[in-house]
Amino acid sequence: MPQTVEIRFKGNRRGFYAWADVEAPLHPEEPVLVECERGLDLGRVNTVGDAAAAKCGGCDGCGTGDDPAPTAPPRVVRRAVPEEIATHEALRLEEEVVRRDIGARASAQGLAMRISDTEWQWDRNRLTVYFTSERRVDFRALVRELASRYRTRIELRQIGVRDEAARLGGIGRCGREFCCSTWLNEPGPVSLSLAKDQNLSLNPSQISGGCGRLLCCLKYEHEYYLTARKRFPKEGKQVVTLRGPEKVLTVDILGERVTLRSPEHGVRTLPLVALRDEVAQATAAIKAAAPTNDGADPDGPRRPPRSRRKPRGGSSS
Repeated sequence: MPQTVEIRFKGNRRGFYAWADVEAPLHPEEPVLVECERGLDLGRVNTVGDAAAAKCGGCDGCGTGDDPAPTAPPRVVRRAVPEEIATHEALRLEEEVVRRDIGARASAQGLAMRISDTEWQWDRNRLTVYFTSERRVDFRALVRELASRYRTRIELRQIGVRDEAARLGGIGRCGREFCCSTWLNEPGPVSLSLAKDQNLSLNPSQISGGCGRLLCCLKYEHEYYLTARKRFPKEGKQVVTLRGPEKVLTVDILGERVTLRSPEHGVRTLPLVALRDEVAQATAAIKAAAPTNDGADPDGPRRPPRSRRKPRGGSSS
C-alpha cells in the first residue's frame, strides 16, 4: 500500500501525496518532486505515515485510504537531487524581484490591489500571484501583460489579510513566530466575545495581531475560562457572607480571587475558597436562627381531599 505523505511548499501551502516505494520510505524534511496540475513542483516532506493520514482525514479525493477513490491520487515522483534543489532556491530568490515588477505594473494600470507574494512552480510552468484588495478587481489586462512578459501560465489569487500574514510570516506579541505561518493551518473565526469572556482589554491595539485582526490565540484558553467561570459567582450577583449581603464586583479566574462590596464595610478581595467558606457558614447560621414550630407535623400540612363534583347537565336516576 502506498505511503501517505504531507508535503510542505512555500508559505503555509501543504498537500497530501502517495509514495509508492514502500521499501525506501520518505522521512520528514526530505526534498521531493511531486505531481501538480501542469508539470512538477518541489516541496519538503512534513509528516509521513499515520500522522499524515490523520491530517488528511480520509477525504474522497485522496485515494490513499481504505476505500481508494476511482481517480489516481497525486504522487511523489522522486527524491530531489542537489541540482534540482539549487534550481528551487534560485527561483525563491527571483520571486521578490517578480513581486516588485508585478506591483509596479498593477499600479500603472490603476488597479487597487496590493501584491503580497509570488510563487514560481519548480518547472516554471506556472507563476502564482497572491494579492489583497478591499473590492473586486478586473485584472484581465494585467494577466495578459504578465503572460506576455514571463511566457508562462499566470494565476492571480485574492487572499485575505489573515492568509497574507500566514504566507509572509512574522513575530507576534508573544515573541514567537505567527501561529498561522508555522503550525496553525486553519485559524478559524475569532470574535470579540472571546476577549470579553477572558476579561481582556477591548483596546484593538492590545488584542490584534500582525494582520490587524483579532489574535488567533484568544480561543486557545477560551474553553478553560468558560469551565473555570462556573466555579465563581456571577459579577453583579449578591451573596450573603459573614458580613451580610455583598455584591460581586469582579472575579480573577487565574488568581482565584473575588472582589466584593457592601454598603457597611466597603470593598474587599478574598480568595474563592474563603468566600465559599463564608457563604456556607452564613447559610448555616441563617438556618439555625430560623424559628421552628414544636409539635407540628414533620410532614407539614396535608392537602384536603378533593370534592367530587356532579357533572354539569347530568341527571340522577
